[in-house]
Amino acid sequence: METDRQTVNDRHRLLGFTVLCDFIQSEGIDPVLENIQRAGATAVAINPTVTEPSEEGQGVFQPPDDAGSSPRLFDRPLWGRRSLWLRGGPSFEPDERLYSGSYHPREANDLTARCGHIVGDFIKAARDRGIDVYLQVSATAPPGLREEDVPRLPDGRLPVDRMAATGSLASDAIRDYNTAYVADLLQHFPAITGFRPDWPEYPCYKIDELFQDFSPHVQTWCANHDIPFEPIRAEAAAFYDYMHGRLSNADLEELVAVEPGAVLETEILGRFPLIERWLQLKNALSVDLLAHWRAAITSAGGTDVELSANAFMPPFSSFTGFDFSAAAEHCSAVSPKFYTMHWALMLHFWGTELLQSNPGIDENLLVRALANLFDLGVDTTHAKLDAFSYPEPDEPHPVSDEAQARKIAQVLDSVDGASMVTPIVHGYGPDDDFARRFAVAARSVTAGVWINRYGYLGDQKLAAIGQSWRQSNTGRT
Repeated sequence: METDRQTVNDRHRLLGFTVLCDFIQSEGIDPVLENIQRAGATAVAINPTVTEPSEEGQGVFQPPDDAGSSPRLFDRPLWGRRSLWLRGGPSFEPDERLYSGSYHPREANDLTARCGHIVGDFIKAARDRGIDVYLQVSATAPPGLREEDVPRLPDGRLPVDRMAATGSLASDAIRDYNTAYVADLLQHFPAITGFRPDWPEYPCYKIDELFQDFSPHVQTWCANHDIPFEPIRAEAAAFYDYMHGRLSNADLEELVAVEPGAVLETEILGRFPLIERWLQLKNALSVDLLAHWRAAITSAGGTDVELSANAFMPPFSSFTGFDFSAAAEHCSAVSPKFYTMHWALMLHFWGTELLQSNPGIDENLLVRALANLFDLGVDTTHAKLDAFSYPEPDEPHPVSDEAQARKIAQVLDSVDGASMVTPIVHGYGPDDDFARRFAVAARSVTAGVWINRYGYLGDQKLAAIGQSWRQSNTGRT
């Protein structure tokens, strides 16, 4: 039976919530824990940062604007508001002795002194309730990411207007920082269950991001691993140029007809045979980075501390370089991200650039090709690009249940029981649409489900999670 691939007993199945510490400060430790426990939580992931409201334009805006494209509002008021500016600081005094490399941690400030203790207090309170606690951190984004560590395009340029400000997976400076940061965090929060690094891959929200990374760091990494960097770089440059001026309707018709995820079998990529080698290079870089994360945790005394990676799901993971099968060697769990509001946005981003760069192609054909390539599972028979954008808070996300179930099945097949699969569903969106999307993951045969983020989970959504989770796990053996 298919269910034999995963532990699905409701007593063991994970249900995790990511909770920004802003909400712990705003609502209080016990109210947050009581809310998520009523919904069935067995795990929680937090960020080691404390904040407070600030004046407009000072600090960071929450919810994040997602490259200027997001109309998001929190479902749960944060300090009485559904969106606001926040200033922040680390929740602990960094141990500078650990950071011998070129990147250094954020400096402690007045918020650290006044509010930093709340993170440790929350971890203790959660563990006392039997809830596992993870730290969610970036895989390759040290404070003050320098231009020299930003991934490069095949021609050496910096990618334009990236949506994800991540660094090169091959940067030694970033890896040195990760080693120090992990040791620092374990020193201050030894009771955590594990780490959940985000984006140990090359995000592909936009076309330029798709063509990362040909930086000197990767060139050096290839030389050290006997991989021919220059032929791969030249082939990727040629493919980039093809997509920016020579893409044809015949190419798009082929993408409409191909099975989702089978893009490597198309004639268009057959003309660029080293593209598959480039994608394999991305896989190797991602796996190597995860091995470094695992080694950093172990060397800091975290032998029993878990590594659970968040990443794009198929077929996007084919482009980002995240290899679910190989990642299982280093990770106790992998979490394909079902951030479905991004999929419509990505179709718009990719489609707009390709339409502008190839004025002779048919817009509807382009939409159909991208929707099939992304496997959205929605009707695009007469759709134009303006039908796809960042969904408003009350707007359903344009992806079918069947498409989501296929993506989960693809990850399960790839991992084949070597690690837990715990898809992460985003809480943003209207109540009924979120409930629909969560139910797909809840009904699956995965080892559990994560939900990102608590701020988008109003009381009605929390109630729906609890009901759906109980129904989905009743009778499982």
